[in-house]
Amino acid sequence: MLRRIRINWLPGLLLGLAAGGLWAQTAPDVPLAPTSLKQAFDAAWARQPEARSIDAHREAALARRASADSWTAEPPALELLGKTDRFNGNDGSREYEVGLAIPLWLPNERSHTGALANAEVRASESRTLAAQLRIAGSVREAYWSWQRARIEVEVARERLANARELAADVARRVQAGDLARADQHQAEGALASAESSLAEAESALATAEQQLRTLTGRTPGIDAPHAPASEPEPVGALDVSAIETQHPTTGDLRDRADIARRTVALAGVQRRANPELTLAATRERGTSSEPWQDTATVGLRIPFGSDVRHRARVASANAEAIEAEAQLLAEHERLQAELDATRLRVESARKRLAAAERRTQLGKKSRGFFQKAFRLGEADLPTRLRVELEAAEAEREAARTRVDLAAAVSALRQAMGLLPE
Repeated sequence: MLRRIRINWLPGLLLGLAAGGLWAQTAPDVPLAPTSLKQAFDAAWARQPEARSIDAHREAALARRASADSWTAEPPALELLGKTDRFNGNDGSREYEVGLAIPLWLPNERSHTGALANAEVRASESRTLAAQLRIAGSVREAYWSWQRARIEVEVARERLANARELAADVARRVQAGDLARADQHQAEGALASAESSLAEAESALATAEQQLRTLTGRTPGIDAPHAPASEPEPVGALDVSAIETQHPTTGDLRDRADIARRTVALAGVQRRANPELTLAATRERGTSSEPWQDTATVGLRIPFGSDVRHRARVASANAEAIEAEAQLLAEHERLQAELDATRLRVESARKRLAAAERRTQLGKKSRGFFQKAFRLGEADLPTRLRVELEAAEAEREAARTRVDLAAAVSALRQAMGLLPE
């Protein structure tokens, strides 16, 4: 008796340790799966190169701004010079020189360099916001495609359960002699059709999960809510001026155009290399019998300009400015058209949802009525199958329309430049 108790007690102890104790502590951490749009976006953004390099870009822009605040165009250079006749006459002739070469700003170069550095600091921020919005668009599309696929699977499973229940009911009544064998074949055909629809829906769900996993790096959570929460619908309209000043995409292009214009202005003053101020101290003697002589030297080095090189820089900067401004204009028009289209899409989806919900309620009532009539023998099987199919299609359409409305609201927020919430 004691031996049997020990045998039963040992597996329980081992299972307890494995489930909640020592062994569980060594299991690798499994990343949480995204179940909401905000979680999916956060996971996707963390994987982007822009997210990992944002601090480095910001530091580089601030370093250029600090460089523009310095008093010299480039860091000063130390010059050391020594002369001796030790290897020829050896009369004691010596000369030592210590100099400092200081690059100077060209006229107006420092102010234009500071303005360009400020534009680059602003551009680093707007570039990040624009990148986040691009990733948000991809995540929104993949996320709502995944939600549609989940709805399709749920509806297909419910249809399959109803088809199985109906097939079992028909089989019992065929055995009892109330229905013909042909009725059973029709019921089994409806069951096979429901099984095929479920397999197709599950295949589409696997594809949608793979697309979302590619963006987020994580498998979508199986415990996601069946009715996903929609993003808050924006209040008010985004006018033309707001698109130009507040939208991340136009903000990025506007800052790029500003950088190009600042570059043109800077290239206009950088017609030559920077002049150099030279300060030097010299200590020398002619022979060993002569005393040391100390002298000071102040020099200015002014390089000549190159028209060909200057024209090339200005032309390149002008080309970038023209391209950025043209892209800004085209993007502004595209965003305005996209805003109008997404507003209409939201209103259309809302009307479709109201109609689909009314159809679903009518379908449920008709299903219940014909289920009862079929059991009492007052309705034939073809009518029962038709009503069942119509009710299932109504539920499927209502479920899809709910997701379509949420996706339309997301598209509207995307067009307005708002990130997922």
